[in-house]
Amino acid sequence: MASTYSTNLAIELIGTGDQAGAWGNTTNTNLGTLIEQAISGYVTQAVATGTDTSITIPNGATGVARNMYIELTGTSGTNTNLIVPANKKLYFIYNNTSSGQVTVKVAGQTGVSVPNGVKALLVCNGTDIVDATSYINGISANITVLTAGSATITNLRATSAVITSLTLSNPLGVAQGGTGSS
Repeated sequence: MASTYSTNLAIELIGTGDQAGAWGNTTNTNLGTLIEQAISGYVTQAVATGTDTSITIPNGATGVARNMYIELTGTSGTNTNLIVPANKKLYFIYNNTSSGQVTVKVAGQTGVSVPNGVKALLVCNGTDIVDATSYINGISANITVLTAGSATITNLRATSAVITSLTLSNPLGVAQGGTGSS
């Protein structure tokens, strides 16, 4: 049986009876390089304003897209895209470009826009890139910038909260049955 490659991380799956006397090299690459890259890999990737930068997960070899954490450098802005493979995989993306946003997506899909200076937790669901989180539970949180066309906060619990600046196009209100003041 010939060797094949795993679906999402492209790790070589040695076929029965293959690589007699040499399978150790493949195993060392799989465990010591490829799986390590997928779990704890950190890489920088340059992007340029208005262009697509494609990254890959090659079969049995190192690749930028296999890394867990990708720091984007260079320039960004309108129509700057990081194209990732349609493999089911978690990504930490840090947009450390000089300015602007980068959209992380699978080719031909919508993806998620990551603003300059932001660290985002994203996941490829096998079709496109989506936000990996919708709930954060913690003792404290500091939100430096929250930008939303519209936002609904169903339940906000805080021991104390300070809002330095709040700009609304409509009056702030508390929904029926809610508590608080505006």
